[in-house]
Amino acid sequence: MRYLTLAGGAGPEVSALCLGILPFGSTVDEETSFAVLDRFAEAGGTFVDTANNYSIWGPGGTGNESEELLGRWMRSRGRRENTVVATKVGARPDPARGSEWPANWQGLAADTVRGGIEGSLRRLGTDRVDLYYAHIEDRTVPMEETVGAFAELVAQGSVSVLGCSNHASWAVSAARQYAADRGLARYACVQQRYTYLQPRPGADFGTQGFAGIDLVEYIGTQEDMTLLAYGSLIHGAYTRDDKRILEQYDHPGTERRLSALREVAKETGATPNQVVLAWLMGAHKPVIPVLGVSSVAQLEEALGAVDLELGPELRAKLDAA
Repeated sequence: MRYLTLAGGAGPEVSALCLGILPFGSTVDEETSFAVLDRFAEAGGTFVDTANNYSIWGPGGTGNESEELLGRWMRSRGRRENTVVATKVGARPDPARGSEWPANWQGLAADTVRGGIEGSLRRLGTDRVDLYYAHIEDRTVPMEETVGAFAELVAQGSVSVLGCSNHASWAVSAARQYAADRGLARYACVQQRYTYLQPRPGADFGTQGFAGIDLVEYIGTQEDMTLLAYGSLIHGAYTRDDKRILEQYDHPGTERRLSALREVAKETGATPNQVVLAWLMGAHKPVIPVLGVSSVAQLEEALGAVDLELGPELRAKLDAA
């Protein structure tokens, strides 16, 4: 495993791959979830990502499942001090706002942020969260209120590093500037949908934010920032015939990129998935992939990307496509 530090060295050291456990404890049963977590830890993985609403959309889902499972695993394995825990607030349903999710999500009011961390700490069985994200952008709440509430959590010691997910690049920049001007803790990590394929102009991912060139370049200029990529393997579509490429990537440039990806995979003897992960991790400013796996076999393939080095010529071939 390779490692890097969050927040420009001010945050915790984390593994170059982050294990996303969205379906763990719900559609992925506990035995399988524990097996994947065990193998990840055995391979040197330390960084685990969850949220306080995973998986509310499943049959009978409460949103507690993923955090509670991670808490049970850490207690049973004695792994809390060896695990960098990331979780999120904002997209949990609020019954007072109706019964339809995501229209009824809580948002990012100060009381929601404060109450969210209390619930997450209880479910995780810990006294701190290493990385706490604003899960979705909430333009119904003044940015100043949200930023102030997150900064309070850092000041009181219940959170170490702040992040945001599914936010527009301008909103990230504005929130960071507001915090910097007042000496407050600011967002250092951004988690967005991001992969080797590029969406067509104007593609709509709904509530999910895609890391466009503007955001990638902005993060690249900020010493204290890290980009984390979810959906980086586009649900298996790079390698599985039964999975279709998302329609947002349906444009002529996609086939050029897929062709280059296949060529590099053939030259390196790696799978397309491994090449995509290596391309992310080997960027000028490394991107941390948030793995969405549901079996040990899928994890093993992803782990094989850690030692895959894409030299300048191979990277140039991928980037030029």
